[in-house]
Amino acid sequence: MFGLSTDIGVDLGTATVLVHVKGRGVVLKEPSVVAMEQESGRILAIGEDARRMIGRTPGNIVAVRPLRDGVIANYSVTESMLKYFLSRVCGRQMLFRPKIMVCVPSGVTSVEKKAVLEAALQAGASRAFVIEEPLAAALGAGIDITKPSGSMVVDIGGGTTDVAVLSLGGIVVSQSLRVGGDKCDEAIIRWVRREHNLMIGERTAEEIKIEVGTAFPGGRDAAMDVRGRDLVSGLPKTITMNSDEVAAALSEPIEAIMTSIHSVLERTPPELASDIIEKGIVMTGGGSLLHGLDVFITKRTGVPANLADDPVSCVAIGTGKALEFPEIYQDHVQVLKRVL
Repeated sequence: MFGLSTDIGVDLGTATVLVHVKGRGVVLKEPSVVAMEQESGRILAIGEDARRMIGRTPGNIVAVRPLRDGVIANYSVTESMLKYFLSRVCGRQMLFRPKIMVCVPSGVTSVEKKAVLEAALQAGASRAFVIEEPLAAALGAGIDITKPSGSMVVDIGGGTTDVAVLSLGGIVVSQSLRVGGDKCDEAIIRWVRREHNLMIGERTAEEIKIEVGTAFPGGRDAAMDVRGRDLVSGLPKTITMNSDEVAAALSEPIEAIMTSIHSVLERTPPELASDIIEKGIVMTGGGSLLHGLDVFITKRTGVPANLADDPVSCVAIGTGKALEFPEIYQDHVQVLKRVL
């Protein structure tokens, strides 16, 4: 617990919330899921406890994700979720309100940024900041973006993919795509329904992606049993899925990500492009852990793609680092102060 005033970085992700505390590293990693009563709106569980309820709740209880495609879809629930996570990090009685830096996708509007800042203030921050995700990801991956040298980051989260070229402490070219891990899960659900007449849930789709998924046919040789409900008979049924099937299912979202990477590379100034060829592309975010994705990007672009040391925590670590050096990133950070 942290009773004293401290700097906190928050990766407010569509799938997962990570909290980074200055001097302590990432201290909290929980699914961004809230379970609540449908009629009263009373919150029953938040985080991992709520995630376990997805697809398994009675009719009067719903497990919701308050963030969709990297932005706030349900403001009041996001505020409650953020407040709960901060109380776990800082203690129930926050004697000194912390400074909080929250990351947002590079393509969000000023209204969406303000909603994130307001939610952080309502959750208990003394000052709230937002930083764009590619900047935070680069900082977390240990890239020195202050030099006049080009660096390329591909951050694949649950709801969005951010592709950006950075130099001199700022974003030169970027594109934010509302495709990420969630769209991959949805693609698997659609494939299984179409090819096998089987209905599966989000959690099962995610397990398939992790256990046997790959970015391209032939990239992996694995298979697993998948259980679901037969759409013809309505009875439980088990099928076997292999990696090539999952690669076919994931082709659409992966092609969308590849198109975005190509678009950013095409718009990159020649001098920075030569730096990127030399350094390679840095991949961050949970979605970048898909088997064979780094190999696939390397083959398609001709530029080496490398996973960051800790892809999942990069953005959270970067938000914490950005608070330590606000003078460097102040042009790219929006601030909202609590009015006492």
